[in-house]
Amino acid sequence: MRYLRRAGTNWSRRLLVRAPIALDAMGGDYGPEVAVRGAARVVNEGIDLVLVGDKAQLEPIMANLELNVPIVHASEVIGMTDDPARALREKKDASVLVAAKLVASGDVGGFVSTGSTGASMAAAAFVIGRLKGISRPGVASLFPHGPILLDAGANTQVRPEHLVQFAIMGSALAEIHPGLDSPRVGLLNIGGEDSKGRDLEKETLALLREVPGINFIGNVEGTDLIGDRVDVFVTDGFTGNVVLKTAEAVSRLIFGLVSETIIDLGISDVEQVQGALGQLANRLAVDENGGAPLLGIKGVVVVAHGSSNTSAVASACRLAAEGVEHDLPGSIEAGLARMGNGAP
Repeated sequence: MRYLRRAGTNWSRRLLVRAPIALDAMGGDYGPEVAVRGAARVVNEGIDLVLVGDKAQLEPIMANLELNVPIVHASEVIGMTDDPARALREKKDASVLVAAKLVASGDVGGFVSTGSTGASMAAAAFVIGRLKGISRPGVASLFPHGPILLDAGANTQVRPEHLVQFAIMGSALAEIHPGLDSPRVGLLNIGGEDSKGRDLEKETLALLREVPGINFIGNVEGTDLIGDRVDVFVTDGFTGNVVLKTAEAVSRLIFGLVSETIIDLGISDVEQVQGALGQLANRLAVDENGGAPLLGIKGVVVVAHGSSNTSAVASACRLAAEGVEHDLPGSIEAGLARMGNGAP
């Protein structure tokens, strides 16, 4: 535990109970203060965190918040406009790279980053490594009060066996978060009939029906995103990202229309209206889930949006801690083992 020791704390002993989470505190759009404030919130809830970033910037913020957690110094940051692969080669002391190394060495159980998604994915894949049997790690999007969508943009070109892996990984995640018993897995398609879809969907449908250990319910449609028919949507990253961005736009549209309608009706109880709108915003906000787990990695990785606020950072850390506590990578490995240690 060479990185995490501090006076009066036996980190080795604590890791036997629950491994801490490394938070890349440098990558977000709003600087380290938002990340540190999010960290303070979850530390007060009992989650063990390690901050990764520039000590000179982090320590004054932590002092103001009376936050006492370890810092692993990282002198460089990979920006949103940097080429991820090139930046990882050139910026050896980048915060996201240092965080990934902490996971790879076993010093922490997972990491959270609000920085470059491409850099986070590259660091996870090349430094931490993929689980045996996983050829394409996937990004899972957790809809507020709704299903899991996988893949949400990491893999735009896929083969049927990749979608099978997504199904196994998504099912394992749903068993942990939100904690479902036998989550229902559906293949996103343009119709429920077996004859619908491209060759990709038809071939995947046949394969998924033979996969043991997952509750596959067949083809599902975009309309099933609303309702209670399916818990995990499986699709390619191109389609998944379009679905995700469309859903976010519709959420903003609904909130705007409701606000306009209330104003047009001339409702006088401003406090009551503000309270109702606040509740609606919370139900629609991605801050409720905070981040997107990167599945198929030998460790827990949560990629949060660059514009994450304090609530979103805290939520992403909770999600990562939950994955570590319930051994999400181990659950995925178990699903792969039921298939015969890999893809069909």
